[in-house]
Amino acid sequence: MKNISLGWEEWISIPDLNLPALKVKTDTGAKTSALHAFNIQPFGTKNKPKVRFGINPIEDNDDFTVYCSSDVVDIRDVTSSNGIKELRYVIKSKIMIGDVLKEIELTLSNRSSMSYKMILGRSALNDIVVNPNVSFLQRKLSYNLYKIFSKESFVKKRSLRIAVLTREPNNYSIRKLVHAAEKKDHVVELIDTKKCYLNIQTHQPEVHYDGASLPHYDAIIPRIGPSITFYGMAVVRQFEAMGTFCLNSAQAIGVSRDKLAAHQTLARYRIPMPNTAFANSPKDTESLINLASGAPLVLKLLQSSQGKGVILAESKKAASGVISAFQGLDAPFIAQEYIEEAGGSDIRCFVVGKKVIASMKRIAKDGDFRSNLHAGGASEKVLITKEERKISINATKALGLKIAGVDLIRTKDGPKVLEVNSSPGLEGIENTSGVDVSAIIIKFLEYNVMVSNKLKTKFKFEN
Repeated sequence: MKNISLGWEEWISIPDLNLPALKVKTDTGAKTSALHAFNIQPFGTKNKPKVRFGINPIEDNDDFTVYCSSDVVDIRDVTSSNGIKELRYVIKSKIMIGDVLKEIELTLSNRSSMSYKMILGRSALNDIVVNPNVSFLQRKLSYNLYKIFSKESFVKKRSLRIAVLTREPNNYSIRKLVHAAEKKDHVVELIDTKKCYLNIQTHQPEVHYDGASLPHYDAIIPRIGPSITFYGMAVVRQFEAMGTFCLNSAQAIGVSRDKLAAHQTLARYRIPMPNTAFANSPKDTESLINLASGAPLVLKLLQSSQGKGVILAESKKAASGVISAFQGLDAPFIAQEYIEEAGGSDIRCFVVGKKVIASMKRIAKDGDFRSNLHAGGASEKVLITKEERKISINATKALGLKIAGVDLIRTKDGPKVLEVNSSPGLEGIENTSGVDVSAIIIKFLEYNVMVSNKLKTKFKFEN
């Protein structure tokens, strides 16, 4: 290795930890190098332990945080320079000093009062001459490097700690998401949404589970069933308050689940839909039917899903009977125009971010008008139009969703949105389209956690 000389303080970079510039102190009195981290949290498995931690790399600026994760190579007692013994996690990482790249061991310790974010100990200084009377013998770096670091190409991917909120841990969608995440070296934990309880505080909101406070997760994937929408939204909202990236927000989930609110929102953004009507008084039944273009028409319970609570009324008399029954049960519903030319088929477009990544045509079984796969419908590949793609993306954006299954129906007047699902299933769309949707979701999550969420924090750079 090239021989180099160091002063008592130097600039280094740690690319493995996404730290392009760090001012460090050389300390020949310390055997091991130390990184002064905070919120140090172990995760992973017994056979593959990992650790997650935060660091404020810019001196005198605690507003900017970089979150890191690494494999744990050891846990050992370390005695600090002031004689205090501490049990620390030990990681390995490559550091760049000048033009020299070398791998060293680092212990992690929360010592926020220290002037330097890192100490270079003797084990890292082999074959290096240290001159204690001067500083910065190697190339100087700048905190301005964090500006360009916000670009995806500069970010080195790290292991994420991900939680999936679900009551069905063994269904296809959950298993595929877990597999896709673990394939990228992330750690996934499945959490039963209904077993969560919330500690609502101003300064330190927490989610508790099985008698203990849950740790901080890099990301939450909500897979919340319609029956627990209200409670599930509260749990997601709590994670949002804790600063965790949630794949879909509580507010967006709530709006999409309320068919009336969703249709009103889509209408406000001029998203084309079949004629839709809503009323409360039984005196308005005839007007309601006429507003929905008359019979036949489709009646939908506001909280229905997977084709349940959706009824086709083929005549005004039948529609009046169903409406009376719904009103008698105090069950809110909407009346919607029946699109006969669709022939019991619709298009499911799967949107991730600002792209339609997969699509399929769903066809109702004989004797049914519902095309939902859960209702016995079939599916086939379909080529969507530019207009269908645009409408799907706009509908997802209008509801504030990042991930959505948008159901379109083809009419003589062009494509129209039937529904937007905030927790779309993966099995039908993956098997039909051949697209690995779960892998794309995890890639989207990675980018948002490691770039957008982390590096949008405002802070002052050097002049």
